Amino acid sequence: MGKTEIEAFLTHLAVEGNVAPSTQNQALHALLFLYRDVLEQPIVGNVDALRAREHRRLPTVLTAEETQRVLGQLNGVYHLIGLLLYGSGLRVQECLSLRVKDIDFTHREIIVRSGKGDKDRVTMLPEKAIPELETHLTQVRTQHERDLQRGYGMAPLPDALERKYPKGNPQSSEAGQHPQTGQPPHLSPLLCHASARSRL
Repeated sequence: MGKTEIEAFLTHLAVEGNVAPSTQNQALHALLFLYRDVLEQPIVGNVDALRAREHRRLPTVLTAEETQRVLGQLNGVYHLIGLLLYGSGLRVQECLSLRVKDIDFTHREIIVRSGKGDKDRVTMLPEKAIPELETHLTQVRTQHERDLQRGYGMAPLPDALERKYPKGNPQSSEAGQHPQTGQPPHLSPLLCHASARSRL
């Protein structure tokens, strides 16, 4: 068994097995490793097999009516998240990572930091989300002030900034956690971060 059989096997995977390109590549590299490092009979030249093709499928998109029905089943902060996801085109993690300074009510814009590909971008702030968003910010600000009175109120610092600037937070990381759960002392786990000045 040599290069010809390897090519036939990889072509079989693509044509008969209908495998993904990543699966075919994994099989190729496994065989090359086997021949080079185990059998000590390295394959000379390129392996010329029929390459597997990536299947592209259209996404399922809800109609406006279906979207309204879904949003109608959500309440509280979950409804706000749904409005932002649908109206702004945000991804879930982008929405949950929003900070107060990323919301521009004047220009009706949201600044997405470190989105897909670690890139920043600007998207629209949906008009329908503004009243709920303002109410939410008021609630989080009140919650933050209450946390400060209880000795909490720590805001998480990104990456290694917490080590670089140890005085960036008034309390230690343990002080910003609930003594029993180890979590920030907030009732809502979504869009409610320890500092109302920095996060939604």
